[in-house]
Amino acid sequence: MIEKKKLTPLVLAGIFIIMLGLSYASVPLYEIFCKVTGFGGTTQVANKAPKIVLDKVVSVRFDTNVNNLPWEFKAKSNVMDVKVGQVNKIEFEVFNNSSEPTAGVASFNVSPSSFGKYYSKLGCFCFEKQELKAGEKATYVMTFYLDPEMVNDATVKNLEDVTMSYTFFSTDYYKQS
Repeated sequence: MIEKKKLTPLVLAGIFIIMLGLSYASVPLYEIFCKVTGFGGTTQVANKAPKIVLDKVVSVRFDTNVNNLPWEFKAKSNVMDVKVGQVNKIEFEVFNNSSEPTAGVASFNVSPSSFGKYYSKLGCFCFEKQELKAGEKATYVMTFYLDPEMVNDATVKNLEDVTMSYTFFSTDYYKQS
């Protein structure tokens, strides 16, 4: 039988190792949680379009921002009225005002945040490094639909408009010093 004096340090070391492991796993576990639940406005990534299109129409507003980049960034259309379940495409124009090449990465969220799990992207330029030469202009496309399952959720079924907000960050923002 192990003595109490020897057991206590072993238990404490075991707790320390478990806590250390959980701290490393927390970020990936949180990302999985957000993707599954739409928590915090996290949208979904889909592989195929839904098989049903409803008559319900929702206005989707597009908000564009730039952080620490000499870029102009705007949606070709600020608002789209879309049918739930219908596949839609929106184009974004980006222009590098700088005299040097620059690179950015776009992140996004949807508001209200409870709607995130019903906003599904089939294609997006998000989280991919985008490089623009000095004075270069580019067009990026996002393909999306609003999941028909939203009509079964009392918290979002009566929503008439949502906002999709994109922010381009300089890739320097992601560099570690």
